[in-house]
Amino acid sequence: MSSRFSYRANAEAIQPLYALNAYVRSSGLESSLIELVQMRVSQLNGCAYCLDMHSKDARAGGETEQRLYLLQAWREAPFFSERECAALAWCEAVTRLGEHGVSDAVYEQARAQFSEKELGDLNMVVILINAWNRIAIPFRLVPGGYQPASH
Repeated sequence: MSSRFSYRANAEAIQPLYALNAYVRSSGLESSLIELVQMRVSQLNGCAYCLDMHSKDARAGGETEQRLYLLQAWREAPFFSERECAALAWCEAVTRLGEHGVSDAVYEQARAQFSEKELGDLNMVVILINAWNRIAIPFRLVPGGYQPASH
């Protein structure tokens, strides 16, 4: 498979995504949490490029192989904190949205773990990775070449 398009050719249009990335990275949310959320959303959306990138970033940040392997089954795995579980439930609900939006139960679970600002910032992480997935998937960005040091 080869890429259909270089998203960098449209650099001006994606500058806001880079700015949002800088914001969420400086928001105070844990880097490990951000990577888990980006990986989970990319799993839901089937984005190989972003899964490759964020698994490498997560590993470079000290994430364990075991947690990465079990991320798709996080509800059945005892390796995720209550805060991480709340974030993963939130990212799934926001990514899938559906007819009824985000349930009160998911919202209450998230609010029990995150301040109002943190939940807003977490939502920005979900928005950001969904946007990147929607660039990488249709333009068939090819996974494999990304290295964390170049990020």
